[in-house]
Amino acid sequence: MKIKELIARQRRSISFEFFPPKSKEDEDRLFEAIARLEPFEPTFVSVTYGAGGGTTKNTRQLIKRIKEETSLTPMPHLTCVDQSEEELSDILRDYLELGIENILALRGDPPSGTAKSAPEASLCHAQDLVQLAASFNGFSVGVAVYPEGHPEAPSLEADLFYTKQKIDAGADFAITQMFFAYRFFYDLVDRAERAGIRVPIIPGIMPVTDIGRIKRFSQMCGATLPASLVRRMESAASPEEARRIGIDFATRQCEDLWRNGVRYFHFYTLNRSQAVTEILRNLDLERPARLASRA
Repeated sequence: MKIKELIARQRRSISFEFFPPKSKEDEDRLFEAIARLEPFEPTFVSVTYGAGGGTTKNTRQLIKRIKEETSLTPMPHLTCVDQSEEELSDILRDYLELGIENILALRGDPPSGTAKSAPEASLCHAQDLVQLAASFNGFSVGVAVYPEGHPEAPSLEADLFYTKQKIDAGADFAITQMFFAYRFFYDLVDRAERAGIRVPIIPGIMPVTDIGRIKRFSQMCGATLPASLVRRMESAASPEEARRIGIDFATRQCEDLWRNGVRYFHFYTLNRSQAVTEILRNLDLERPARLASRA
């Protein structure tokens, strides 16, 4: 079923992100995590393109297995940089044949070691990929949004302008990059509303269990980590204490979002289930019915 329709019907949602594993052992561990998360009945799960050494082929294989072996609604990420419109159309047709009805349309980054300029035949912007996917009339299309602005955007105003172009091209919903300072998300929502963006904006929640790893992620994508969180985790007496601090932070982040009317949560799992499970239990959302009853 299309995510647009699911969200409209449920008016609340939890969802999870996975990335293609690099080895058979990693894949086995991932599906153990998926089995533990499936009882939460997420509205959808997404599979990244490129992360963890993935390619279109790896993303497709994981999407196909999730669809065939679980009850979950899978959504592949698809990037357009360095790919021609014909190649992308073939990928989209193949997904339709697999029964996939949802796509997260992204520009993506050029392959490592290549120039930023794309080949002439390629689609260079997410807006173009959104338009292409929407033209098939078979997909619900999502896009990425950036609470602190895309790292390449010259300003928040310019970033919002490009965001609206993606929405107007046919996107049904948006998922944010990870953020840790709540004000950035609320500011994005306010600015989007003033700009006439009416699609659901789903906050992307990254559980902070390894502060060193999250610091690297944050530096790459431009997300601000609160200094107080960094200090507390780095001065923790043990890795387990640091982990508890991170889980508590993510729990309070979701609680604040809930108090402010947010009913959609997309969790970046890093292919693990324990942290997300703990957060959902802390929120008293360990059973799917709780999400509806806490309206």
